[in-house]
Amino acid sequence: MPQSPNQSMRVLDRGVYRGPHLYSAFPMVRLTLDLGALEEWPSHLLPDFNARLLTLLPGLKEHGCSLHRPGGFIERLLTGTWLGHVTEHVALELQTQVGHRATRGKTRSVRSQPGVYNVLFAYQDEQVALLAGRIALQLVDSLLPPELRGVQGLNRICTGPESPDLHQTFDLPAMLAALEQLAQQRALGPTTHALVEEARRRRIPVQRLDEQNMVVLGTGRWQKRLRASITGDTPHLAVVFAGNKAMTKTLLEQTGVPVPRGAVVRDVESAVQEANQLGFPVVIKPVNGIHGRGVSVDLQNAAEVRTGFKRVAQHSAQVIVEQYYQGHDYRILVVGGQVVAVSQRMPARVTGDGVQTVQALIEEVNRDPRRGVGHEQVMTRITVDAQVRSLLDKRGYTLDSVPASGETVTLRETANLSTGGTAVDQTDEIHPDNAFFARRAATTIGLDVAGIDFIAPDISHSVRETGGGIVEVNAAPGFRMHLNPAQGQPRAVARPVMAVLYPRGTPSQIPILAITGTNGKTTTARMIAHILSHQGQTVGLTSTGGVYVEGQLVAEGDATGPRSARLVLADPSVDVAVLETARGGLLREGLGFQQCDVGVVLNVQPDHLGLKGIHTLEDLARVKSVIVNVVCRGGTSVLNADDPLTLRMARRAGGHLALFSLYGDDLPPAVQRHVSEGGLAAVQETSDGEAWIVLRQAGQHLPVIRTADIPATLQGQATFNVQNALAATLACVAHGVSPEEIAGALRNFTSSFEEAPGRVNVYDGHPFRVILDYAHNAAGLRALGDLLQKLRVDHARVLGMVSIPGDRRDADIFELGQVAAQVFDELIFREPPDGRGRPAGDVLEKLTEGALMGGFPADRIHRAMDEHSAVETTLRLAAAGDLVVLLPTAIDAVWTQMVNFRPKND
Repeated sequence: MPQSPNQSMRVLDRGVYRGPHLYSAFPMVRLTLDLGALEEWPSHLLPDFNARLLTLLPGLKEHGCSLHRPGGFIERLLTGTWLGHVTEHVALELQTQVGHRATRGKTRSVRSQPGVYNVLFAYQDEQVALLAGRIALQLVDSLLPPELRGVQGLNRICTGPESPDLHQTFDLPAMLAALEQLAQQRALGPTTHALVEEARRRRIPVQRLDEQNMVVLGTGRWQKRLRASITGDTPHLAVVFAGNKAMTKTLLEQTGVPVPRGAVVRDVESAVQEANQLGFPVVIKPVNGIHGRGVSVDLQNAAEVRTGFKRVAQHSAQVIVEQYYQGHDYRILVVGGQVVAVSQRMPARVTGDGVQTVQALIEEVNRDPRRGVGHEQVMTRITVDAQVRSLLDKRGYTLDSVPASGETVTLRETANLSTGGTAVDQTDEIHPDNAFFARRAATTIGLDVAGIDFIAPDISHSVRETGGGIVEVNAAPGFRMHLNPAQGQPRAVARPVMAVLYPRGTPSQIPILAITGTNGKTTTARMIAHILSHQGQTVGLTSTGGVYVEGQLVAEGDATGPRSARLVLADPSVDVAVLETARGGLLREGLGFQQCDVGVVLNVQPDHLGLKGIHTLEDLARVKSVIVNVVCRGGTSVLNADDPLTLRMARRAGGHLALFSLYGDDLPPAVQRHVSEGGLAAVQETSDGEAWIVLRQAGQHLPVIRTADIPATLQGQATFNVQNALAATLACVAHGVSPEEIAGALRNFTSSFEEAPGRVNVYDGHPFRVILDYAHNAAGLRALGDLLQKLRVDHARVLGMVSIPGDRRDADIFELGQVAAQVFDELIFREPPDGRGRPAGDVLEKLTEGALMGGFPADRIHRAMDEHSAVETTLRLAAAGDLVVLLPTAIDAVWTQMVNFRPKND
């Protein structure tokens, strides 16, 4: 037996993946958990742990775990599994207990950190899942022997139920009640939920905007917004008309739809006078009102009219007095001009048993699990208020009365579900005449989704014969009476709504072209966006420079993460999204989209290693491969065949495969095989001494453009931009752009500061040439060095201002210094603006050491503690004919400083 530990479990970190990520294609919560010495205590060594856990959560017996069969997790428990894995399954089961089905989970050890695990579990609502994760840890902790308890860091997950005292019993029912309450608070209403589920069934993206059932379906120009059954296509004036019952009656009357006679009054005596003229019984209701508030029906005399007026006056200054239709209350749902469901609504009522009082019968009815508060459940609990008491009194009852067995006691005058009413499906019974009038009413008011309140003795007979008609037309009708009637067949009413919003053949989302890699992402993304814009498409672009729509900056700063992607996808003007996607956001939150149409991986080079659990190039490749893993079935994965780690991603890449290579004159074997098998490739080939971008596929050989004709390649000398152009060409061909259009657009794609800030921007406004570039790792600087070697023949010296972010490994900093020593004749090292945990000057010391290790003369190394000083020093050192290279952090500021610089001889 292991020894008792002195260290309990600790929560080190938590994350919420909202899109595909390193571990799964599904949204998940991640808890990074340090078991401490509990690493030595798997489940089978903990006294009574397994039995007590299964007693509390018997549903765990159904978990399949890695064995993929019910009982699989139990086998793992009995043979011994670690507490992180147990926490994963408990968090899943707790969500299931409150109605959130979640079955996927993973627990993975963290490399080089013994006892530390990433515990991942799926969710429907992230707030509910976070609380479930916290409660799961508290539950697991409570089952440990007292000397082993005391989980720490719970507030890192979320605030919520406090940990139990070590000497108290864990109160699972109380914790579940808190979790259920949160789930109910966060739940969408029945109508919105039905529409969202139908959208997801059709693979339409859904994003919730607020806590009030406001959601967006689809992306970009194809998005539709809705709140309950009010859609983005619902005319505002139609909602206004439906909200004004007097206006509704006027419009319907003008089109021959049967409506009750009546008038609008403002005082009680006018109400009595109008009732006398109409003839009793009458109805009194507010001009504007919902859920039956203030409505009084079947008023038999002037006294009842006065009482009814007093009640309705609390809700509206204008009151309708109208003819009372005899019959049943029906709700007809009309969607897109068609009747899709009919329900007969019954007022709240109880049926006597000859023993219980009315009050007791109400309480019994309210215990029905289908009833809840408001609209959270299929039906609403009956609330006893003044209106209920008044109606009971009117009919000779009190709450203490005992109705005879089988006697029905009606508690409300109106049949609204929101006041405890019930519904019986009558969709198959409606007479064609009645359906015609309902359709005509919805069309007359102008509603795409309308709830028609219809009174008739029998919906299966025409009101032309029986009398009756339409008493109200409702915008935003609730669906729950149709989705889950108390009696009769449920109706899938969300389907016709979605069919109206997205008719067959209509897209629901814009194309997404996602680009990742260590170097070249921004330039490639800008090239693709430039080509697509050249076609006339409205492009939404994310990049390290910001978010751009139609070429206009809409959000400044590094925009390579999921939030920026969602910003573009939420823009209703965007036709196509081009998303530069960096490792940081992917590791933090996952992707900002579920699938992409084109996924591009440019390369995998040493950068950001040692951060966020990414220690090797293979680790980094796994992160970047997420982009091509989520390419849709008909899409295209574009991979760099010259980069071994990138090429290896072809095995798991989605959609069709397209490869690019610089070496078309000596085609790599992988590209040869790919092309011979009918695959698409873009390569650089030489023809008559000139390099061309060429498309190759199954014997076809199509030249696209001379590389020297692409300004961004600096006459073809910037090889890295030739690679970027190859990738951009393939991405655009996959998107359906013709080679001719691609060539035309690339001919005017420059690397100017205005078009691609920080990407080989050349400035010739001084006696020396200046190149501004964002190279910030050894691989990027080597690629830039190849270009500088070609440019050397025209310049006396090459001076370089170089730095690297402080969160890179020591080895990476030394290597950058060594590479800089091979590239430049004069070196100006600068300290980064944020040491990211390193002491001031440490980056400078290591860069210098690296350069000296590379044999660079110490007297030609200059150092500055800030970027502004480093730029000034570099420009002051430059002489006529030199080539100055600035590798900045603050690109705009450095460009402005460089342009405004005045040499001494000016």
